[in-house]
Amino acid sequence: MTLKELYETIGGDYEQALRVLRMDKLVDKHIRKYVKNGVVEKLVDAGNRMDPNEMFECAHAVKGISGNLGLRELSEMASEIAEEFRAGNVRRMSDEEVAKKLSDIDARFRTTADGIRAYEAG
Repeated sequence: MTLKELYETIGGDYEQALRVLRMDKLVDKHIRKYVKNGVVEKLVDAGNRMDPNEMFECAHAVKGISGNLGLRELSEMASEIAEEFRAGNVRRMSDEEVAKKLSDIDARFRTTADGIRAYEAG
């Protein structure tokens, strides 16, 4: 599987990742690291504890990393959580809605991670 094929498989925007990182080699390096960085797991854990500060920090990190790698869906999903818990913003979602969104992020991340692992396996 090529890097472009990986992006097609996981629903990512390869051209966006290439615009940000500028070289296939860097896209490859960082997409491989994405599975191992643990930030999505930290976000889900923070959500389980309903820790608003940590949810904001982790969601903001997921948003940025995912966006830079052309993983728009994950970036947009994380952005919703980041804005929900940004200091000074009024909460609009119930705890149950937040839990559902975090579950959706986790599921999307797992699908993406499975694709990346298949790419790594060659």
